[in-house]
Order: sequence, then C-alpha cells, then structure tokens
Amino acid sequence: MIDSAKDSGATAVARAEDLYRVYGRGDGAVRALNGVSVALAPGTFTAVMGPSGSGKTTLLHCLAGMDRPTRGSVRWGGTEVSRLPEHRLAELRRSRVGFVFQAFNLMPAMTVAQNVELPGRLAGERPERDRILDALARVGLAGRERHRPGQLSGGQQQRVAVARALVSRPRVLFADEPTGALDRTTGHEILALLRAGVDREGQTCVMVTHDPVAAGYADRVLLLADGLVVDELDRPSAALVGERLSRLGG
Repeated sequence: MIDSAKDSGATAVARAEDLYRVYGRGDGAVRALNGVSVALAPGTFTAVMGPSGSGKTTLLHCLAGMDRPTRGSVRWGGTEVSRLPEHRLAELRRSRVGFVFQAFNLMPAMTVAQNVELPGRLAGERPERDRILDALARVGLAGRERHRPGQLSGGQQQRVAVARALVSRPRVLFADEPTGALDRTTGHEILALLRAGVDREGQTCVMVTHDPVAAGYADRVLLLADGLVVDELDRPSAALVGERLSRLGG
C-alpha cells in the first residue's frame, strides 16, 4: 500500500485519510476502498487509474463529496466534509468543486448558456452573464451561447460541460472518464482544456481514466487495485502507465 498523502501536508486543497468504503453487509459486503490516503496539492493534475472494480470511481466520488466513506475522513482545506449534514455539503460542493463526467448531461431544450448556468439556478442563484460568457470563451465556445446541444458536436458538448463546471470558479475539478465518449482527437482537446486550467488558473484537477495517453496529461498517476493505492507515478509517459496498468490487469 502507498500513502499518497504523506508529502502534501496542510497545503492540500483536498485530502482523504484512511478511507474505507463498504457497500452492503455480511457475506455480500463489498469493500470498494480499503484504507486509502491521498492529498491533492493546489495547482496539480492527478489521474486515478486501475482495473475495473479497483475503487477508482469510488475514491473520486468520496473526494468530491458525492459519496460518504464508511470510515476515514475527507477534508477540503481545513473543513472535514465527510460528516457534514447534506445541506451544508451541497452548499460547499456548489462553491468549491466542479464536475465533468463521461456523459455530457446537457438539457437538450436549453441553450448552451442556459445549460452552463443551470446548476446555479437550481441552487437559487444566477451566475453573472459575463461569467457565463467568460467560461464559454475559456473552452473555445465564444459566440455559441445561443446554440442548443443538438447543434453541437460531441466534443463541443463536452466543452459545454467543462464550462458548466468552471463557471463557479471551483478550487477543484473532478472529472470521471471525461474523454470516454469522444474520439481521440477531440479527447485530446478536452484534456488540453483541463491541463490549461491547472497551468494557467492554478486549479486542481482529479481525473479517473482508463486511457494511459490521457493519464500522460497529469502530473502524477495513482494506480489502485483492490481498494488500495498500489503505485504512484510522477509525470510518466503513456507507455510506462500502460505497462504498470497491464501488471494490474487493467
């Protein structure tokens, strides 16, 4: 087992300590996480990889406050979020973190701008128009705010999803297989956007992926197996990631 939290200390923007997640009870219980410690330093890009069932998506969801650990803690800065009441956790999620998923999750009857502002509206807020336009410009969609998703390519729709995640200017962006539904060229464009958010904006990004080439955009790669971090690679090549992943059966 590798402790990926040991070097980041109090500077971490998000941190998991001795994280366990068990689904079910008794003989049917499944241990998705088995004592994981991870720290995310500001302005870094971390890729999480591993075979199917290794716990990578569960780790992402726990770090993002979308799932609660059975044991252990998750902190965003100095705030422990793993035991917060749901309403308070929802407030912090809206203000501190953003999410990008493999499915674009856009509302087809809404314009691009309306899709970007939708999370804020659901929270009883309305992002400023200039902020929406700025988020769209950052992902290369300036002038497309009145289009509807059906008028856009798959890559452009994922760009809208990235803009929606960025509009609240989150400290941490969580991405779950963000290029899984895209062709390789378009996928590289999305990965370049995530990388630019880290390099230019000082954002922290955590991405689950199965693709060694995608992982090559990250500063470090965490490899999970059986609910544990079993390897950590700094700025690895896609070839090295693929070789290590193949050892784990991924």
